[in-house]
Amino acid sequence: MTGRPLAGKVREQMSSTTEQPDGAPEAMNDLTISQRATLKPIEEIAAAAGIPAQALVNYGRYKAKINRAELPAATSEPGRVVLVSGMSPTPAGEGKSTVTVGLGDALAATGTRTMIALREPSLGPIFGMKGGAAGGGYSQVLPMEDINMHFTGDFHAITSANNLLMALVDNHIQQGNELGIDPRRMTFKRVMDVNDRSLRSIVIGLGGPTEGMPRQDGFDITVASEVMAVFCLATDLDDLRERLGKMTVGYTFDRRPVCVADLDVQGALTLLLKDAINPNLVQTIAGTPALVHGGPFANIAHGCNSAIATNTARRLADIVVTEAGFGADLGAEKFMDIKARYADCPPSAVVLVATVRALKMHGGVPKDGLGPENVEAVRGGLPNLARHVRNIGRFGLAPVVAINQFATDTQAELDAVLQWCAAEGVQAAVADVWGQGGEGAGELAAKVLAAVEGPSDFHHLYDVELSVEEKIRTIVRDIYGGADVEFSASARRQLAGIVENGWDTLPVCMAKTQYSFSDDPKLLGAPEGFTLQVRDLIPKTGAGFIVALTGAVMTMPGLPKVPAAMRMDVDESGNAVGLF
Repeated sequence: MTGRPLAGKVREQMSSTTEQPDGAPEAMNDLTISQRATLKPIEEIAAAAGIPAQALVNYGRYKAKINRAELPAATSEPGRVVLVSGMSPTPAGEGKSTVTVGLGDALAATGTRTMIALREPSLGPIFGMKGGAAGGGYSQVLPMEDINMHFTGDFHAITSANNLLMALVDNHIQQGNELGIDPRRMTFKRVMDVNDRSLRSIVIGLGGPTEGMPRQDGFDITVASEVMAVFCLATDLDDLRERLGKMTVGYTFDRRPVCVADLDVQGALTLLLKDAINPNLVQTIAGTPALVHGGPFANIAHGCNSAIATNTARRLADIVVTEAGFGADLGAEKFMDIKARYADCPPSAVVLVATVRALKMHGGVPKDGLGPENVEAVRGGLPNLARHVRNIGRFGLAPVVAINQFATDTQAELDAVLQWCAAEGVQAAVADVWGQGGEGAGELAAKVLAAVEGPSDFHHLYDVELSVEEKIRTIVRDIYGGADVEFSASARRQLAGIVENGWDTLPVCMAKTQYSFSDDPKLLGAPEGFTLQVRDLIPKTGAGFIVALTGAVMTMPGLPKVPAAMRMDVDESGNAVGLF
């Protein structure tokens, strides 16, 4: 993987505007930019990445799965990981995936053997309000339409495995219930990859004795399924099968946990996932290879792409640029304390994405007033960024701040952020990756390379031998800036069961709003002294962590008043319309 052409060279072959019949130019957006890009056959991308032809399982001309068994033996140390995270985001998102792709292109252009590792998008936010996860502008992974719509079918396989499990559980109850499963104490739900609030709480089995045992049930979104978490933390097929077998689905009438292995169906679930578990290879607009695989949300799950994809990329490249969802208080903390702990992929450098508009919002400006210049509001939002910088330091790493530039940013606003970083001794660079691709991240890439080569003392935030309460308090006090934690009566009962069953040495996965350090999405900036409310503790015994549900976080999101789906269609040639 030598240096690759950057987006500027791609743009020479792509018009920045298109003349309409009336002579008016058509503005470019993510979709039109991606549709006009010239893709290389996936075999060329694979060959440049050192992936032999026999390791490819093609899904059309421009995407493929990698059969890792056919990869050559590693001849060098694994590549080093650059983790891209960010400050607390606004509802519109701050462009971490776009920065990840642009940074990857910039690093590849230096001649560094580089690969990108990203999560797969969920259909929930695509048709809801947030959009996809393929980057944006001239920093995209392609084919963008495929990646955002079904892709290679991984999410369908995960959904099917989850729902097969629940069909088997309910059939076991219907056919005599040999295990004595208490239908009132089920902890596993069915899933679908669409935001549908109406399915959060339902009753199944109505209609008489032949229709099953009536019980209260519900749906989670696929990305919140424990099958997704297991899929993304498994290190190989055997580990996948073992983790699936350890998943707890509910409890017996005498309060004993029932796991998948008790039903002896982990093999069937593994069979449904045997192809999906292979990572997906695609490319950026500039031709940098990217592995896009797995996709747990970061506010209700652990928010990182699959361990298999990350470590496959480390096997093939010197630098792997990956991303963890939402702010560093969520995705980055979970990467450090969950993914890196299980997958042995510690980061060598961390990039914190900041935007002028997010700083303004944390500085008190409402969402509809972020356009006009407001340097004082930018400075007012810097405490939020400062806490994220400090938090990364708690893991033994010094972050590089990437200021993701938007068209509305003024030089005075950008300078205010750069001046603060300089005064605090924090490395920082402005990156125009949407408009310029990798060319807009040259300075950022140089500072990231220096950080990778510099000293670090990576360590986890807490020892897993601490009690569950202390692990949660450590996160709340050291990362969120809170004063204490309050556990509901339900959470206290669940905590006793966790201790009784020997699950208290598992790491913790906090399910919390992404918009605030607290559990109140309206409490912006850098709040202190608050008490975090934990309403439920859910053991994910296959994934290997305890989910702590806080505030009003839902494992099945709802659609907004005007969903993004309202603007989407297909033209007469079968091309997507209205997709970002």
